Amino acid sequence: MLAVTILGNNSAVPAFDRHPTSQVVTIDGHLFLVDCGEGTQIQMIRYKIRRSKISHVFISHLHGDHYFGLVGLINSFGLLNHLQDLHVYAPSPLHEIIEWQLKVASTTLPYKLFFHTISKEELLVDEDKFSVKCFPTNHRIECYGFSFHEKKSRRKLLVEKAREYNIPIEFYDRLKNGENYMQPDGSVVKYEWVTEDTPPGKMYAFCADTKYDESIIPHIQDADLIYHETTYLDALQERAADRFHTTSKQAALIAKKANVKKLLIGHFSSKYDTLEEFEQEAREVFLNTELALEGVTYKI
Repeated sequence: MLAVTILGNNSAVPAFDRHPTSQVVTIDGHLFLVDCGEGTQIQMIRYKIRRSKISHVFISHLHGDHYFGLVGLINSFGLLNHLQDLHVYAPSPLHEIIEWQLKVASTTLPYKLFFHTISKEELLVDEDKFSVKCFPTNHRIECYGFSFHEKKSRRKLLVEKAREYNIPIEFYDRLKNGENYMQPDGSVVKYEWVTEDTPPGKMYAFCADTKYDESIIPHIQDADLIYHETTYLDALQERAADRFHTTSKQAALIAKKANVKKLLIGHFSSKYDTLEEFEQEAREVFLNTELALEGVTYKI
């Protein structure tokens, strides 16, 4: 299963019971934290996120509303006797910032903390069933989006068909890997005859903070679900561009041009106390748009 749970959907400062950016991506039983704004720990407790299962944290950029909660989370993991390794992926200054904070507090962690510097588009995590990549976005400072990919499963074995050809059980795995079977008489049983293709893996993309910029489209093309910021309603396009942010209709246009299946919008400016108009404006351009609401898990 691939899913995303929204912990924070606001920009800059907490307001109207909305919190700075943070979300948890679940894939193949693994939990990944994407950004860690102020209040992330409280939101995890509120929405019953199993913190003990988080071993990877991805920080898009070093504006405070995207990482000010991280050192507290790292410290809490230590107090809660978290023992598994913790990997943090972020632009390079974060390593020095966190290490200094831990040093002045004389903090000793019971687990290993690894920092991985992001400096370009690259593959960050590559496991048997999934991978995670990053890509640059167009913000005021160095900033990266993240894409989460389920890998396509092996072919599905049609057991009755395999039995019809008297294929031994010990060869079944090789059939699912796309290998033909040779009968004792030299005839070949093609793997396509006894297996069927599986659907492609799902994809989720977190587009991070960015002004309207179509250069991200190749990184999110045909995604099943994307999260794109919509800091302002469309009447404030000029302000959005000046501050390297995006409007409701601009985010929807990116989703439409990238041929994604569904769009979540978030990172709302604190100047807005209600959000319905964001969804209405975005849906004028891309119908399958929803507000990214805190506490809601969106399954793909």
